[in-house]
Order: sequence, then C-alpha cells, then structure tokens
Amino acid sequence: MKPCSLPGLACVLLALAATPAPAQAPHTHQHGFADADKWAQSFDDPARDAWQKPHEVIMALGLKPDQVVADIGAGTGYFAMRLAHFVPRGKVYGVDTEPKMVEYLDKRAREAGLANLTAVAGAPDDAKLPEKVDLVLLVDVFHHIEGRAAYFARLRGSLKPGGRVAIIDFNARSKLGPPVAERLSPAQVKAEMRAAGYRSVAEPGFLPNQYFLIFSAAG
Repeated sequence: MKPCSLPGLACVLLALAATPAPAQAPHTHQHGFADADKWAQSFDDPARDAWQKPHEVIMALGLKPDQVVADIGAGTGYFAMRLAHFVPRGKVYGVDTEPKMVEYLDKRAREAGLANLTAVAGAPDDAKLPEKVDLVLLVDVFHHIEGRAAYFARLRGSLKPGGRVAIIDFNARSKLGPPVAERLSPAQVKAEMRAAGYRSVAEPGFLPNQYFLIFSAAG
C-alpha cells in the first residue's frame, strides 16, 4: 500500500476502503476497533472537522438544552461529547456494541466532567436505550446494521412524541468511507425507513462526503 499523505482519519478511511475491516463486512455490527485509545487518535483527529462539520450538524438538528439524545455507534465520542455540551440540562446516551469503545467513552465523559453523558452497551439488534429520547443520531452506522427493518421498527418505541432519527452516511462520490459496493443511496435509506414506519422530514445538504437525512415516526 502506498504511503498516505492525507491527515489522520482520511488515511484510516482510505485504508479501510482498500482493505475491508470487520467494521465494514456486509453482515456485521462489530466495529472491530477494540483498541479504543489507538483509534481515538484517528477518529477524533481535528482534521476531520473540516468535512464532518460537527458544529453545523448539531446546529441543523435544532436541539433544545433539556432534550435527550442517543448517539448510536458513538465510538470514541466524536459527536457524543459535543452533543453533551449542547444539551447541558438534558442527557446524551453514547451507544456502541464494542465493549472497549463503551469503556473508553465512559472514562472520557467522567474525565471531562460531563455528568449528562452516559455510555451504553448496545446489542446488534437493539440499542438498549434506558429511556425514551428526543433524537437518535447515527453517523456512518446505518449501512452496518443488519435486519434494519426490525431494528428501526423497534427503535420507534424509544422515541418520545415528536422524536426524530438523523442518519448521516457516506455518499457514492466520496473518496472516504467503505467500498462503494457497501454504501446505500439516500433513496434506499428513505425506502427502508418508510417501511420501518418513518417519514422524511428534512435533508440538509451541506456535508461534502455524506448525505444527511432526518426522519420522524410516521403518524
């Protein structure tokens, strides 16, 4: 493999695209990133901010300070940590199926003094949220979930009235992310979410490498 001259996370994602890791296998939910300290250097690389635009993403979600948010596939807490600052009177649940990631996020939240951020050990077929939430955020996670119809149908029961689900994932033209064959189009995501009982309510278009879809429970 040729040396990579791109910053941190970009190199990681390009490498993963060239050599599929467990996280990108079509039928697994496992991140395959048990060494959380190692991967945090890439996933939380400040260079990621330029294209991930975390502040803009959170502002587009229009959260209130006392709302409850679930970040499913939270990993090392790139979004979960930021979300906790935006809902100081609310709660954030950072959900992951990788135990080491859960341990890492729990420690990181405690060290940062973020008492409103709780790391949650989710299951492949159930986020295991401890209470109903106002918003569920999934960043680069949707295409990993197996049995999505059942997963998201079950997730509806974890939403408060008026609750939303925001899905961000890599678009077909992005040079970052999983192999193109493993990516899902926005149209497919919308169709699957509609089948699971959701309706599309917004589609912010400012992310260069990813689509950004927001849903609410239909009816």
